[in-house]
Amino acid sequence: MAYSVQQAKANLPRLLKEAEEGKEVVIARGKKPAMRLVPVEQPPKRRRIPGKYAGQFQYPDDIFKPLETDEELREYGFDIMVDAKVTGEPAA
Repeated sequence: MAYSVQQAKANLPRLLKEAEEGKEVVIARGKKPAMRLVPVEQPPKRRRIPGKYAGQFQYPDDIFKPLETDEELREYGFDIMVDAKVTGEPAA
């Protein structure tokens, strides 16, 4: 069905419902069709599979060990933490 811009503005909820039902909805400027209103196709939801990647990654036991020395901090790019003064007072 073809509608003018004014009709489309006045009846948008109805036109959306028609498009969702699969009907062809065309909006025209004057007598010239300007656009077609079509529903957006939703991609199917993919279900997550718990444990899908179990055993595929290996890491050392000390991966969560805190960095303790200044050299370790610098090695991993935390130079600012080495150079910062720890005073217990908020920075001004």
